[in-house]
This record gives sequence, structure tokens and C-alpha cells, in this order.
Amino acid sequence: MPASYHPPIKRSVEIAGHKTSISLEPLFWDLLRDAAAEEGVPINAIVARIDVERIAAEVPPGLAGAVRIWLTSRLVAAGGRTDAV
Repeated sequence: MPASYHPPIKRSVEIAGHKTSISLEPLFWDLLRDAAAEEGVPINAIVARIDVERIAAEVPPGLAGAVRIWLTSRLVAAGGRTDAV
């Protein structure tokens, strides 16, 4: 099975002083790590920001889904495509 089709991996993160776990495919963990490195902040800080944004949504998705959406939107924005978001 290609690495891009690896099942989700559960990891712990801390949001506002509370530990929780998120299950994401390795590709998304890599993208999250890259985003944190580019912004010079810990992964927990990125996840906390995504959590605040998702809670404010009219119909909040689950945290893992919100992380995937945030990362995908970031990739689309970096590619210059605005019609997909």
C-alpha cells in the first residue's frame, strides 16, 4: 500500500491546557508539521487556532476534519487557486 494511503495515526495535542487526541493520516501530520515550522510555532498552536476557527463555524466540523480542511485550504491558497475554496 502506498504511503499516501496509510490509515490515520492518533496523536495527542494540547489545546488551551487540555490534552486531546487527533487521528490524521501521515500526510496530514507532515503538512501540519510543515505549517508549524513555516510559522515558527508549535503544532499545538496551529491546532488551537484551527479549533477556535472551527468552533466559530455555523456548523462546526470535528477537529480532525477541521485540520484537514485548514491544511487543504492552505495548499489551495499557496497554489493560487481560489475557485476550489
